[in-house]
Amino acid sequence: MSKDEVILRFNKVSFEYGVNKPILNEASFSVRLGTKTTIMGQNGAGKSTIFGLITGALSPESGEINKRPKLSIATAKQVIGRDELCLTIREFFTKCFINKVYDLDPRIDEVLEVVNLKGHTKLHDRILKTFSGGQLARVLLAGALIQDPDLLLLDEPTNNLDRAGILHLTDFLIKYKKTVAVISHDAEFLNAFSDGVLYLDIYTRKVEQYTGNYKNVLKEITARVEKENMKNAQLAKEIQAKKDQANVFAHKGGQLRLVAKRMREKAEELEEDIVDVRKEDKTIKTFVIPCQEEINGEIITITSFTIMNEKNGKIVKRSANLKLRKNQHLLLRGPNGIGKSTLLEHLANDTSPGAKIQAGIRVGYYRQDFSTLNFEHTVYQSLANAMVEGGVSLNEEKMRAIAASFLITGELIHTKIGSLSEGQKGLVAFAGLVLLRPGLLILDEPTNHINFRHIPVIAEAVSNYKGALVLVSHVPEFIQKIRIDETLDLEK
Repeated sequence: MSKDEVILRFNKVSFEYGVNKPILNEASFSVRLGTKTTIMGQNGAGKSTIFGLITGALSPESGEINKRPKLSIATAKQVIGRDELCLTIREFFTKCFINKVYDLDPRIDEVLEVVNLKGHTKLHDRILKTFSGGQLARVLLAGALIQDPDLLLLDEPTNNLDRAGILHLTDFLIKYKKTVAVISHDAEFLNAFSDGVLYLDIYTRKVEQYTGNYKNVLKEITARVEKENMKNAQLAKEIQAKKDQANVFAHKGGQLRLVAKRMREKAEELEEDIVDVRKEDKTIKTFVIPCQEEINGEIITITSFTIMNEKNGKIVKRSANLKLRKNQHLLLRGPNGIGKSTLLEHLANDTSPGAKIQAGIRVGYYRQDFSTLNFEHTVYQSLANAMVEGGVSLNEEKMRAIAASFLITGELIHTKIGSLSEGQKGLVAFAGLVLLRPGLLILDEPTNHINFRHIPVIAEAVSNYKGALVLVSHVPEFIQKIRIDETLDLEK
C-alpha cells in the first residue's frame, strides 16, 4: 500500500442533531495512510461528531463517507460510560472486540505496559470504578490500542494523564506505523506528532484541511484571520466614505442625485466583499468567581489524608498541618492513582476524617467527570439552581448574561447537560461557580476538555479568586498562571 493512499474520504457530508442543530454542511476532506491528523475547532463545533460519522455510530443526512475496504477503526473515548464502571478490566477489554479473543490476557498485559499502567498484581479482575481518573484515561486508551486498528481515533487522550503518561503516549504515537486522528487541546502534545490539521468552522459548518505541524497551522490560521480583519476594516472605511459622499450629493439635487445613487450602489457592492471572519476565534469573556461574603477564620483545616501506595496497593495514612483562610490557594500534587481526586471528593463532601470545613461555607466543586452536574437538567435549570444555592433569588436576565459570557447562547440554554459536548459541560460548570459564589473552591483538572483559547481567561479568574482554593491540575502552563500559596505533594 502506498503512503499516499486515501483510506477515508468525506464528500460533501452534512449532519445535524435533531431539527435546527446543523453540525456539518457539505464538509469534504480526506485522510491518507500513515498520517497523524489533529482535529481542531471550538467546543461544540462537532469534533466528536466527526469520529461518530467515521465509525458509523452516526449517519450523515447527505453526502458520502468512503472508507477503504476492511478498514479497521478503534476509538479511545473521553470518558468511560457510567454503565461500564462496574466492569472488571478483563470484561472491559472483552467488550472491545466483536469476536471472541483467545489470547486476551497476554494482550491485556502488553497493552497496559504500553499505556504505563502497571500494578503490584495483575489488574485483570480489578473493577473500573476503583481506578483514579488518570488511570481510567489510560484504560480507555488501552481499549483502543488493544485492537491494533488501521485507523486510531483518540478523543482528548491526555485528559487526566500526568506528565509521565503524556510523554509515554507521545512516544507511542510517534512510533505508531498506522493512521491516527486526534482531538485534543494540548498544544505541546499535538505538535510533537501531528503532520496535518482538519479545522472545523462552527459557523460555516465546513472542514478546512491543512498540511504541517500543529503550531505552523495555528500560525497560518491566525495570520489568515488577521488578514481578513484588516481587509474588512479597509472595506468598512471605503463603504462609509461612499455613503457619506452619497448623502452630500443627494442633498444637492439635480444630476448629483444620480451620482449619489451610483455611490450607494458602489457601497452595496463593497459590502458584499466583506469576509465573514472566523467568528469562533472568540474566547469566553473575562470573569470573576465571587467569594461568599462575610466569612472569616479558617475555612478548611487538613490534619491528615490517605494515599494509595502503588507498589504494594496499600492505603497509607499521612499527617498534615494545613489551614486555609480567605484568599489562600493550595495546589495538590502527585502521580496518577495516588488519590488526588479521592481526597478532593472527600474534602468537597466534608467526609474526610482528617479535614474539616467551617460550618456554613458554600463549596464550589468542579469535578473532572462533571458528575456534580445533573445530565437530565437543562443548562437553564442547572444555572438557576446554582444561583439560588448562591443565596440570591433567581434573576433570569443576570443568569442569561453570565451564560452568554461563557458562549452559552440561543437554544443551548434549553439543551440538556447530557447532550452538550464535554467542553460545553466545562463552560456550564464554570458559569455555575460564578453564580454559586462559593467560600471554598475545589477544582479537579479544570482545563480538561476546555478549548485552549479559554484557558488563560480561566487561569486569571482562578488566580484572582478571593476565597480558599484547592486545585489539582496536570497542566504546568495553567498552574504557572495561578497564584499558589501552599503546595501539598501527596507522594512526599
